[in-house]
Amino acid sequence: MRYPKDLKKGDTIGVAAPSFGCTFEPYRSQLYSMMKTFKSMGYEVTPGENCFKDDGIGISTNPKDCARELQEMYVSSGNDCLFSAGGGELMCETIQYLDFDELKSARAKWFIGYSDNTNFTFLLNTILDTAAIYGPCAPAFGQNPWHPALQDAYAILTGEKKHVTGYRKWEKDSLKSAENPLATYNVTEDKKLRAYLNGELVDLENSKVSSLKLSGRLLGGCIDCLSTLVGTRFDRVASFNERYFEDGILWFLESCDLNPISLRRTIWQLDQAGWFATAIGFLIGRPYHFGEEAFGLDMYEAVIGILKKYHVPILMDLDIGHLPPSVPIISGAKATVDVSGNDYTIYYEKV
Repeated sequence: MRYPKDLKKGDTIGVAAPSFGCTFEPYRSQLYSMMKTFKSMGYEVTPGENCFKDDGIGISTNPKDCARELQEMYVSSGNDCLFSAGGGELMCETIQYLDFDELKSARAKWFIGYSDNTNFTFLLNTILDTAAIYGPCAPAFGQNPWHPALQDAYAILTGEKKHVTGYRKWEKDSLKSAENPLATYNVTEDKKLRAYLNGELVDLENSKVSSLKLSGRLLGGCIDCLSTLVGTRFDRVASFNERYFEDGILWFLESCDLNPISLRRTIWQLDQAGWFATAIGFLIGRPYHFGEEAFGLDMYEAVIGILKKYHVPILMDLDIGHLPPSVPIISGAKATVDVSGNDYTIYYEKV
């Protein structure tokens, strides 16, 4: 696995828009605030032209131009790391125009983004053997003040931290709006981890099993996006599983648009495709459709009903995904997850 160099003062941060750009509020103001913040911290920030376009379908502009900008900015010596301008809906159409041979021959650099950006973070891992950061997109860094999750993401980029710990509370209802674009996360809900061993729920705070430790190589992202890659020419999971067989895969998964039924269908699809063959554990983030039920199926059984057959630990409602805050995940890295009661820490190894 290739690891990019740490971001350091004086470096240039590029912002690309392979998915949505930042042409409307609150994202426009957030992006300008992000640029101002990082410049005040001693960095240069160069946004790509697609950050300010909105003539695409589910992405900033047409897929070829989105791919061209991502390609050029990733291989360019003019920036030292790359932030995504935002999530979106159809970045899967962007990746078909990327030249992965050129990307693989280029110097590795950090790419950070989440949601639709799974289409790139995941392929950086599975095709290019290059680590990426599944974390906040550029506009989130425009909030004032930064939530600790943003501080953690920055510390991972700079190499100042090699571990992250989950947060006490999470945001159910955002205060961010066109009128209040720089609002920090409105954390009001208490985090409550759920741990499943052999398919059975274990109360880590009030049982004999009070702690867990999982170690493996991290792989995953937004499951909505992962499902579109199954069976395509971009599906290299089998060979990735083979290369890193001795490590075992620690899957991190979260969902955006999926209700419990569609979530279960999608997990079934990845299961039947053999993606989880070498799984040693699952880290499941809070779904955007948190708390919903469909046909008597809740979001927990949607997952456990398919994955319990692997007889590996399954942790749910972690700080990963579309209901912030989210811990920055070094996708592709080896990691150890220490769970004690309602708290967890992820330790990263760049090997």
